[in-house]
Amino acid sequence: MGSSHVWKPTLYDEKLGFVSKYGKGVVELLNAQQGEQILDLGCGTGDLSHEIAQSGAYVLGMDYSAQMIEQASNKYPENDFRVGNAEQFTLDQPVDSVFSNAALHWVKNASSVVASIWNALKPGGRFVAEFGGQGNCDTIVKSIYGVLGEYGVDAEGLNPWYFPSIGEYSSLLEQQGFRVTYAVHFDRPTLLQDGENGLLHWLSGLAADEFFQGFNATEKAFIFDKISHACRTSLFRDGAWYADYKRLRIVAIK
Repeated sequence: MGSSHVWKPTLYDEKLGFVSKYGKGVVELLNAQQGEQILDLGCGTGDLSHEIAQSGAYVLGMDYSAQMIEQASNKYPENDFRVGNAEQFTLDQPVDSVFSNAALHWVKNASSVVASIWNALKPGGRFVAEFGGQGNCDTIVKSIYGVLGEYGVDAEGLNPWYFPSIGEYSSLLEQQGFRVTYAVHFDRPTLLQDGENGLLHWLSGLAADEFFQGFNATEKAFIFDKISHACRTSLFRDGAWYADYKRLRIVAIK
């Protein structure tokens, strides 16, 4: 949503399916009701939009990636999806809720996102979201910084993510006029799919475009191996990788 990342829908669905799986808790927090109008902001390939629609609510799925929207439309032709930018979107009519899972940490201009969400909601409408919070995947990120530093790359300057604290994000919402009714920042060690290859899929699907531009396939493979070695003691156990996720889950009322 608003980042330069090039999404790969098939890889996302086949190897990064945990993103939607772990979104089920925030769907329960949304508690969509029949007849409600809901925007799923950063809907990806549409799995949670489709799940929310089972409540009888009308759901519009929006994502910055045309490739992800195409995949979502193919998977769930009965649902509505459109390409849109979280920083500056408008709707034909306001909605009862804006929902978002695992998307808003991709947009660094958070104040513009919050303003767009405010404008999209009816008075009394709710914003329900989960995304990466302060310290999210810190072990992986610091390993990327360390390995790329050996190549003279300022990896910190390439970091595409925004991982705020509760206080930082709640303040943004309150400055816009929202009333924050729920906020929690929690550890969620996340099993990466496909055993030994799990971290490779994560790096290829979620980090490659930003951090590893300019490296050829052979160089990337070598760099990924070094990052894996650096992370292994902390994140690999029982034949699988567990990313050190820290999530921010929040509810705010207009």
